[in-house]
Amino acid sequence: MKLYKNKTVLFTSLGCSKNLVDSQVMLGHLGLDGFEIVSKAEEAEVIIVNTCSFIEASKVESIEVILDLAEYKKSGVGVCKALVVSGCLPQRYSEKLEEEMPEVDLFIGTGEYHKIVNLLKAFEDGALTAKSFVEIPKFIHTEFDPRINTSPFYTAWLKISEGCNRNCTFCIIPTIRGKLRSRSVSSLVTEAENLAKNGVRELNLISQDLSDYGSDLENDNLLELLAGLESVDGIDWIRLFYFYPDDLTDEVMDKMANSKKICSYLDMPVQHFSDNILRKMNRKITGGEILSKIKTLREKIPGIILRTSIIVGFPGETEEDFQTLINGVKEAKFEHLGIFRYSDEDGTPAFKINPKVDPDVIEKRFDALHEAQKEVVKGKNEKMLGKTLSVLIEGHHDETELLIQGRHTGQAPEIDGKVIISDTKDIPLKVGDIVNVSINEIQDYDLVGEISL
Repeated sequence: MKLYKNKTVLFTSLGCSKNLVDSQVMLGHLGLDGFEIVSKAEEAEVIIVNTCSFIEASKVESIEVILDLAEYKKSGVGVCKALVVSGCLPQRYSEKLEEEMPEVDLFIGTGEYHKIVNLLKAFEDGALTAKSFVEIPKFIHTEFDPRINTSPFYTAWLKISEGCNRNCTFCIIPTIRGKLRSRSVSSLVTEAENLAKNGVRELNLISQDLSDYGSDLENDNLLELLAGLESVDGIDWIRLFYFYPDDLTDEVMDKMANSKKICSYLDMPVQHFSDNILRKMNRKITGGEILSKIKTLREKIPGIILRTSIIVGFPGETEEDFQTLINGVKEAKFEHLGIFRYSDEDGTPAFKINPKVDPDVIEKRFDALHEAQKEVVKGKNEKMLGKTLSVLIEGHHDETELLIQGRHTGQAPEIDGKVIISDTKDIPLKVGDIVNVSINEIQDYDLVGEISL
């Protein structure tokens, strides 16, 4: 029986940029098989939701999206013949999902997503004897896997490894993504070259743990990878994400300091500054060592932009622990800070740690940390006044076509602020151009300026 007459697919990717790369690889395989990507659910014969289940909020979002899209399987609403749920949620809860979501036809884990076309064909032929395809994750895509870059043409996420060996007590990632699997330098450089040929100027390096890249390989390491990526014609900016401070060496800092392409930007998850909480998190570093590492970074790379993530309300977090956290954030002066309320996740060691922090207390601490960071950012942005920055043009402002917006090297796509260009000096700007902008005004998280001639 032929289910897919027009071979149309609607794809929804939830969660992090690493999940987005998996989605882009799935789309690449579907495209090679003749599937057409559509944006309207009522037109899709196949609907795929690539899910996240890192914390409770992401699980709730994933389930809501699945249930909303399941409506398009009903007669008269859409033409959906196959509803597929992939990624972290089925990897973690496939048996439970099968029971509670009978409307879903296929559940695909984090290590099986490259099999999407074969599984859809088997489902069409009635050859499947199971709904869930979830194994211990071992796969990671290479330069030979097709990939459709759904990000703006000038930027791309480059996943250099998959899985994690760190085993932080609050994190479910090793369970749902498996052990570390690094790609070779040659594979990554080839993919970067392919992306550059299609107009990509900015590479954002991602993984579960960038600092552990290559530890499972015989010869390749991060310094060799960075050197290889620097040699790719057309790539102007290389940005590093998820680099843990424990393993940040002088060699890596010196490489960043002396490179013309590696941005003076580092995403460095610290989670906390209290030694007591860091120990409970199974982090192999103290708050003082983190601050020392940050001091060295700022000395070696003047003007470096630092992003981090913080967890408030970890089990056993006292007022003294929280005050240490607040003081650490004020001293570190991160340019970008992601604050997460602790999420008690079954299957993680932290789930068994007591006492739990009252949700109302977590909320108050979240707000206090947010206010402290606002003051830090305000002071940081004020120092940008009068500076001239290289800005990557992204197009018209989200709210008005009278303004142009872009990002400087210290602003990562989607998660950091923008540079708003109020005066283009009548210079015709194209999306993907990199131009100099003089900053003359600051907003809460954005900068405003004009083209510098």
